[in-house]
Amino acid sequence: MPNSELVTTYGNLSAYKLYTRPTARRLFGSYSYRRRTSSKHQENVQRLLEILALNGPLTTWGMAKTHLSNNTGAIRTKEKEYRRLLVGRKDRGKKTMGVIDVGLVVRDGKSHLRGPSDLYRLSLHGLLYCFDVLDFTDKQFDTIASKYSNVLPYVFGKWQFLKSMIGNEVYRLRFLASGLFLDNVQVTKASKFPIYEILTFISIKYQSNFESIREGDLADQISYWFYTHLLLPSKPVLETKETHLEIRKWKKLFNADDELKKWYYDFLNEVIMFYEDRFRLIKNLDNL
Repeated sequence: MPNSELVTTYGNLSAYKLYTRPTARRLFGSYSYRRRTSSKHQENVQRLLEILALNGPLTTWGMAKTHLSNNTGAIRTKEKEYRRLLVGRKDRGKKTMGVIDVGLVVRDGKSHLRGPSDLYRLSLHGLLYCFDVLDFTDKQFDTIASKYSNVLPYVFGKWQFLKSMIGNEVYRLRFLASGLFLDNVQVTKASKFPIYEILTFISIKYQSNFESIREGDLADQISYWFYTHLLLPSKPVLETKETHLEIRKWKKLFNADDELKKWYYDFLNEVIMFYEDRFRLIKNLDNL
């Protein structure tokens, strides 16, 4: 389990949609600095996040060294800048929020290459913000998946397997990053399969974790969303046969990986038990 597990400072997917995403977009930009002119501060933050996304855990020295080679003086200057971007700064009594304050980056242990130094990496919220804003190519997305396979084990940890089974459908995480389909009502007419009910249960299961959540639990919440969302057709469905085809492809994915199937089907059993209890209460209303 990642070392940041004990110091997670962000909440569930609802917290991402309602707080982290709008806050990060306001402070650090709604569009990639490569697409649209932004403030220097926003560009610097986005470059920092991009470095962590594509390289995984790094010290501030390691971040600076990724693009400054062996120019020690320039590395030291850039390192100080990255440190300020991470933790924010106080100026005339006012505190400027850093990316750690917003929940985009977490500390992830220590490096001892140059003496004890904190390692930093993107949080799950940070990954989602980057997918939303930074316009990564599919190839870059693949690189990020390899660097963060232990952080999102049931998706990034199985990335090559998933690509071999469902191809470009793996990049559906971009929908989650942009806040789409977290409003469950949007899927009520998209499929005859009870996707709405499953997504609703995902929200209910983690509803008490708005302010704080263990990273492993958030990884599960994201992963449950991902595999449930695969039941949605990638194009509008007009025929019942097409709906059945989507479900057959979906089942084939789980039948090819016993570990994945047990993990997700255990979750589906939770969904079944939840709705059975609710329906039992409704049926017994007259006896209450």
